[in-house]
Amino acid sequence: MTILLTTLNARYTHASLGLRYLLANMGELQAQTRIQEFVIGAKTTEMVERILATQPKIVGFGVYIWNVEEACRLVATLKRVAPHVVVVLGGPEVSYETGEQEITRLADYVVTGWGDVTFPKLCGEILNGPKPLMKVHAGVQPPMAEIKLPYSLYSDEDLAHRTLYVEASRGCPFKCEFCLSSLDKTAWPFGIDAFLAEMEALYARGARTFKFVDRTFNLNIKTSLKIMQFFLDKLAAAPDDPVYAHFELVPDHLPDALKEGIAKFPPGTLQFEIGIQSFNPVVQANISRKQDNAKAADNIRWLCEHSSVHMHVDLIAGLPGETVDSFAEGFDKLWALGPHEIQFGILKRLRGTPIIRHTQEFGMVYDPFPPYTILANRDIDFSTMQRLVRFARYWDLVANSGRFTHTVPVLLGAAPFKSFMAFSDWLYANTDATHRIALDRLAVMVGRWLGEAGMQAGDISELLARDGHGVRQKAVAQASAAPARQVRHLAA
Repeated sequence: MTILLTTLNARYTHASLGLRYLLANMGELQAQTRIQEFVIGAKTTEMVERILATQPKIVGFGVYIWNVEEACRLVATLKRVAPHVVVVLGGPEVSYETGEQEITRLADYVVTGWGDVTFPKLCGEILNGPKPLMKVHAGVQPPMAEIKLPYSLYSDEDLAHRTLYVEASRGCPFKCEFCLSSLDKTAWPFGIDAFLAEMEALYARGARTFKFVDRTFNLNIKTSLKIMQFFLDKLAAAPDDPVYAHFELVPDHLPDALKEGIAKFPPGTLQFEIGIQSFNPVVQANISRKQDNAKAADNIRWLCEHSSVHMHVDLIAGLPGETVDSFAEGFDKLWALGPHEIQFGILKRLRGTPIIRHTQEFGMVYDPFPPYTILANRDIDFSTMQRLVRFARYWDLVANSGRFTHTVPVLLGAAPFKSFMAFSDWLYANTDATHRIALDRLAVMVGRWLGEAGMQAGDISELLARDGHGVRQKAVAQASAAPARQVRHLAA
C-alpha cells in the first residue's frame, strides 16, 4: 500500500464522502490506495501508530473546521517520527488563508478546492517524478461527467452502521456571505441517470438512510422530482422496509409540482433542512442573501400543515446588523410556523468567506480558534452573546430533542424567545452547566421552573408525564427508518 487517505470524522457514524471521492478517482493509483478513518478525540500517538502500520509513502489528510486542531497535532507527530512520509492536505479548512496555518507549515503539500483530479496527479508526480516544486496546488475542477462516483466504495459495515452521504450536485448559486458556497459561481449537477443508478445499487445492498449534502436540492425542480420519485417508488414497493431521505431546501422555492410529491411521503421517511438564517431584510441585504420572506414563511407553514416531512429550520445569531430584539422577533415568527426543530446557530467565520468584510463596520470579534465562533459585535456584547450560546445549547436539549414536546409550548407561552431566555438564564444560574445534564435532572429543573412561574405541582407532574417514553413512541420507532430524535417528534 502506497497512499493512505485519512481524516478525523466528528463521529464514527459519519463516513467521509470526500475520501471516497478521492479513492474513486485515483485511476492507476487506486490499487495502491486505501482509506483509514478516525474519530475526533482519539489518542494522537495511537492514530500515528495505525497510520504507520500500513507503511504508506503518502498520507492525504482531509482537514475540516471540526478536526483541524487535532489534525494539526496528528500531522506534527507523524512528521516527527516518520519525516520520510509525504503529507498532503486537502479540504475546506486549508483551501483558504492557506499560508497562515500551522498545519500547512507542517505538511509537504496542500491541494486547495476540488481534489478529484489534482490529488491523483500530485501523487503520481511525488511517486514517479518530476518532483513538484510548488507546495500549494490549486484544485482543477473537471467536467462533472468525468468525476467517478464513489458510492460503491461504501462498505457493508458503512451501510449497516453509518450515515451515507450522497450528492446529486455540487456548488450553490447563492451568495450568502457566511457560507463557503458563496464562493461558487453556480451549482453543477451530476448526470441524474448515473446518480440514480448508484442510489439503486446502494438500496439493493441494504442502504435505507440517504443524507443529501446538496446545498440546493430544489433548485432544479425536474431533477428534484426524479429523485423524490425514486424514494416514493421504494416506499411503495416495500412499505414495511422504509427508506429515509434528508435534503436541504431553498425556503422560498416550492412550486406545486414539488408540493404534490412531498405530500405523498409517509411520516418518518423525509426530512428537510431549511435555512432561514434571518427574517430581517436589513441583515439579509448585509450578507447578500436573497430571500422572499413571505414566500418562505408560507412554504414552511404549508409543509408543517399539509405534509409529514420532518422540519429542521435554521436561524443564525450574530449576523452583522442583527440585534437581540430583531433575532427574537424572527425566532418568534419561526416558532409560530410550527417546525419540529429550530436549529439555533451562532455565526462562525469560516476561512475564505466574504463575511469578513463586515468586521470593522460592525465590530465583529471572533474566537481565534476553531470553529471561529462570533464572540461579540457592535450590537451584541460578549456577555449577551454567551447568553445566546447557552440558549442555543439548552434549546437543543429541551425543545429540539423531542423529549419535552408537550411541555415546551407551555414553557414558551406567548413570548417564546423571551420566555426561553429567562429559563436559560435561570437554568445556568442553578446548574452552572450546559453539557452533561442528565435527562432526569433536566426534567426536574424544567418542573422547578414551571413551579416558580406559578404552575400547580399536579399540573406540572401531569404535563411532564405526557412527555414520558411510552408505548406509542416504541411503536413508531419500530415502523420507521427515521433517526431516534425524529421518532420522538413523530410520537408526540
